[in-house]
Amino acid sequence: MKRIAILGSTGSIGTQALNVIRRHRDLFEVEVLCAGSNADLLVRQAMEFRPNAVVIADKGKYNIVSDALASTDIKVFAGEESMVDLMEMPSIDLVLAAIVGFAGLRPTLRAIESGKSIALANKETMVVAGAIVTAAAARHRVPILPVDSEHSAIFQCLIGEGSPIDKILLTASGGPFRGMTRDQLATVTLDQALHHPNWSMGRKVTIDSASLMNKGLEVIEAKWLFGVEADDIEVLVHPQSVVHSMVQFRDGSVKAQLGVPTMETPIQLAFSFPDRIESHLPRLDFAQYPALTFERPDRTTFRCLDLAYQAIRRGGNIPCVMNAANEVAVQRFIDGEIGFLDIADCVERAMQDARFIPNPSIDDLLLTDKTIRNQ
Repeated sequence: MKRIAILGSTGSIGTQALNVIRRHRDLFEVEVLCAGSNADLLVRQAMEFRPNAVVIADKGKYNIVSDALASTDIKVFAGEESMVDLMEMPSIDLVLAAIVGFAGLRPTLRAIESGKSIALANKETMVVAGAIVTAAAARHRVPILPVDSEHSAIFQCLIGEGSPIDKILLTASGGPFRGMTRDQLATVTLDQALHHPNWSMGRKVTIDSASLMNKGLEVIEAKWLFGVEADDIEVLVHPQSVVHSMVQFRDGSVKAQLGVPTMETPIQLAFSFPDRIESHLPRLDFAQYPALTFERPDRTTFRCLDLAYQAIRRGGNIPCVMNAANEVAVQRFIDGEIGFLDIADCVERAMQDARFIPNPSIDDLLLTDKTIRNQ
C-alpha cells in the first residue's frame, strides 16, 4: 500500500489522481489532501477518502472545513505553512505536486528534503528552481517521477536506455489558436482561449497552452529533469495529441510514447512505477487516426515560447521572473484587464527590467517572485 499526499487535490490533476486511487484502493491510500480555496470539494474528498489530514490554504475557509469534518478523526489545518510542514509526515510515501504555479515550490522542496518520492505535475517548480530542486533530489536520493504527459513520455522512452540523448522532441497540440495571425489574436476572448481542442485542464494551464507559454515552461522543465541543454529540445506541433513526445538518440533512432490524450495514464504510471497496472481507459485505436501530422511552431506569432528559451539561456533568476510575470499576466487576462497578446508583452518587459541574480538561493527566488508580482 502506497500512502499518497496530494498537493492541489481539488484541481484538474488532483481530481484525476483521485480517480486513479478510487479504482486501485488495494494499492494506493490517501494520506493528506491539500487544496487552495475550494473548501466544499475538499470536504467531499476528505469524507470519501478519509485521509489522515487535510489542509485548506485559504485560512478564511478553515472553519468551513473544520466544522464539516468535526465528526471524523481527520486533522484539519489551514495556511500555506501548514501545507509545507505536513510534507514531513513520516507516513507519507509519495507526494503528488499538483499545485499550479510558484505556490508549489516550497511544499515540494520540503517533501524532497523529507525523503518523499515526488510525482511532479507542477512544472513551475522546475522552471523557477530547477538547479536547487534537482540538487536536493540527488542529495536526498529522492526520485522525481514526471506527471506531465510530455515528460512522462520522455521518461518512458528513456527507461532501459544507457545512451546519451541526441535530441528531445517535445510535442505540442498547438492549442485553440493554432494557425491564427497576430491580428486575429488581438481580439480573442477568454472563452476562446479556454476552449482547448484535446485536453481538459485548469484555466491557467489552458491559457498557457493557448499562448505556447506552457510549452516554454515544459522546455525548461525537461532541461532539468533529463539533463539536456535547451537547444537540444525541439518543440513540434502535433495537433492530434497522440504522440506525447519523442527522444532521438545518437544513432538517429527515435523512440516515441503514444496514447489517448488523458492525464490519468501518466498519473497512474507515476503512482505505480516501476510497475504498469491495469487501466480502464480506452486503448488507442490507430484506425481513428489515419494521419499523424507534425509542424514547427510559429514562434513569431506565439512569442511566449521564445521568451522561455531566452529565460533558460540567461539562467539565474530570469526563469523565475518570467514565471511570475506570466502568472500575473494570465490572471489579468482572465479578469478582463488585458488582451491575449499583452501577456507576452508583460513577460518580456519584466525580463528586460529585472535585476539579474546569476546563482539565486531560495530566498532570492522568493524575493524575485514577490518583487515581480508587485511590479
